Amino acid sequence: MNELAARAQPQGPGAELGFPLPAPLCLLSLLLPSPSLAAPISPAEPISQAYSLALYMQKNTSTLLQTYLQYQGSPFSDPGFSAPELQLSSLPSAAVSFKTWHALEDRERLSRAQRAFLALTQHLQLVGDDQIDLNPGSPVLLAQLGVARLRAQGLLGNVAAIMNALGLPIPPEEDTLGLVPFGASTFERKCRGYVVTREYGHWTDRAVRDLALLKAKYPV
Repeated sequence: MNELAARAQPQGPGAELGFPLPAPLCLLSLLLPSPSLAAPISPAEPISQAYSLALYMQKNTSTLLQTYLQYQGSPFSDPGFSAPELQLSSLPSAAVSFKTWHALEDRERLSRAQRAFLALTQHLQLVGDDQIDLNPGSPVLLAQLGVARLRAQGLLGNVAAIMNALGLPIPPEEDTLGLVPFGASTFERKCRGYVVTREYGHWTDRAVRDLALLKAKYPV
């Protein structure tokens, strides 16, 4: 009688519900990950995509600068023109000592690139607007400025994807131009465009080095 009573008792998981769960199903439920836990995104792929875009951009930065200078007239179009002392307070400079650059942590490195290419996207739009007024008959220059702005915007998105994959906070977009002096003289606007196209090249060079460093750190 006791043996029959023991056989009548539910056995195994789910016994309190009045029916047993098959052993293989129990094991499968332990092995399957919880659907609420998303698998971490590898940063390798967005880093590789950003690096490829930066390399592609780098091939055209000097052409953009030379085309820009060519359309501005003297002294900009004079052979060997260079004015490194010209800067814009609204546009971060890419120049940094090697020691400082190499010691940057991933978060700071990417945040600086993000801020720079956000600023470049907005400044290239301003330069394009200036050139529509100053050089309306220069479709080649206007097209190159438009392409540069789109590529800067694309790299900005790639940097955001890398930061997201690394779990880093993405700085909110902001108006980097601030109050633009719309009454600026023709010469001042030409100087402004020169600094923007020059720094676009310098920041692209720096982005290639930044991303090469990250690519080696997070291989595919």
